Amino acid sequence: MLRISDPTRRQIDPHLESKASALDLVYTVAIGCPAGRPLSIHPQGHLLMGKSDSKPASGPFRADQLHDGDRYELSNGHPIYCAPAGPEHANRSLTGAAVIASDPDVEWAGVDAGFSPTPGTLRAPDVAVAAPTQARGWREGAPPLAVEYAGVGQDEPDLRVKIGELLAGGSSHVWVVRLIGPRRVEVHRPGQPMQVYGSGDDLEAPGILRNPIPVNALFDRAAADRAVLRNLLQRAGYDGLDAVRAEGMAESILALLEDRGLAVSAEVRQRIAACRDLDQLKTWLLAAARITDPARLFD
Repeated sequence: MLRISDPTRRQIDPHLESKASALDLVYTVAIGCPAGRPLSIHPQGHLLMGKSDSKPASGPFRADQLHDGDRYELSNGHPIYCAPAGPEHANRSLTGAAVIASDPDVEWAGVDAGFSPTPGTLRAPDVAVAAPTQARGWREGAPPLAVEYAGVGQDEPDLRVKIGELLAGGSSHVWVVRLIGPRRVEVHRPGQPMQVYGSGDDLEAPGILRNPIPVNALFDRAAADRAVLRNLLQRAGYDGLDAVRAEGMAESILALLEDRGLAVSAEVRQRIAACRDLDQLKTWLLAAARITDPARLFD
């Protein structure tokens, strides 16, 4: 049980301040933001836990009434309390966020970033990818890629509403990572049926991510580390780890030749530096310890 303090009540619902003594704002919440339920204001002033798929009338709240740090989303003007995430949800979402944010084509990614496609809507996906911005406040519209982790206590009706609001607001990909049952990710796209990807499959978001993401990398730390390493190497201009090894071996060959006092021509230097064949470079490295003329290195 969570009891909302008076300052929080006033911040979220100022027009109820005069009725504060008559209200006992107690909510039952589950772990994780998606597990929250929208609150409906009864005409008598009572707060009710609502069903998110019951399509209530528009609520009285706007996104600009909420501030950074407020633990609420808004759906059609109705506030949805977002409880802190449990250990599994927190760990898995961080793992997935690292993979997504490191993609070489991603310029901006955020965790629990607020997006407001309409004045009465404020949604904060677990992970979001969008264009970079210097603007303060909630981001307008919806992120091109939104990722939600769904675990114990997930409010499925609200999740369906959230997916619909994100797609309607401009998201082209919404991924729902299921933490219960077999490893799988549900992929939602505008105007298309949902697709399910399982362990061993790759997820793609053309125009948003350069590299495919293995489904397992959104769950498993080791798989995520491999994907992050690939992404970071590409950001640094390398195709992969072998390209780094090849560069290091080429530099070692040149350093050895120069340390032996041998003059290395620009042509020889360029050929060695351009090679990415690790076996060939190893052969040249061994030869560099014996030859007296760098031009004979390639014999």
